[in-house]
Amino acid sequence: MGDLNKPVLPGTAATDYERYLRTDELLSLQRKPEEQLHRDEMLFQTIHQSAELWLKFACFEIDTVLEMLGRDEVWPATRLLRRVSDALDLVNDNTLMLEHLAPADYHIVRNGLGHGSGFDSPGFRHLHERGPKLNQAFLALIARRGVDIPAIQRVPSTHEDLFQLSERLLDLDSRVMLWRTMHLRLVERVIGGKVIGTQGTPVEVLGRRLEVRYFPELWEVRNQLTQEAGLTGLATPTS
Repeated sequence: MGDLNKPVLPGTAATDYERYLRTDELLSLQRKPEEQLHRDEMLFQTIHQSAELWLKFACFEIDTVLEMLGRDEVWPATRLLRRVSDALDLVNDNTLMLEHLAPADYHIVRNGLGHGSGFDSPGFRHLHERGPKLNQAFLALIARRGVDIPAIQRVPSTHEDLFQLSERLLDLDSRVMLWRTMHLRLVERVIGGKVIGTQGTPVEVLGRRLEVRYFPELWEVRNQLTQEAGLTGLATPTS
């Protein structure tokens, strides 16, 4: 048996772990201390670079989900959608790290961003492109099954696979909506809510996107079912 500590994969790093994960490249993607305008650039870049990786993974899984739904492979698609939601949970958790960025420190970091803006995130742009496609694939699937969304929701056990799929789609939507809300609050916390962003966009524009939903039919059916149940009245305040 040869030396198991000796790397066998191609590359120049000292171990196969480093060569496989390409850590030499990955860990060189952040600004070096001598290049930093402020030490919190490490915090800022780590948050956003890790988010881009998880968003890339989420989109990778969604692409497979789209293929599976086209082949009516509902349960495998549902399993992968759980991965997507868990990946977005990690993005949201990472985003909360921005709470550690003081406004005065960010004002220095911002000088190094150029015209960079969260609107340019390739991860969220690609996710936003896939959301409507995922909705179309779901609607096409249930049409092929000869059922509609209210029928799936009224008696879930009758269409258990479709019901579970629809719930996982709502999980995804909820995570993205949560991120938008959290991101807006964190932006307000760091730079304020009545200022202009790096690309000349007012911060309040972010607020207009809070209600963007990829699966509007799955949200609207909740209103329909509540009306059918006769539970549309307003609660009466108690004294």
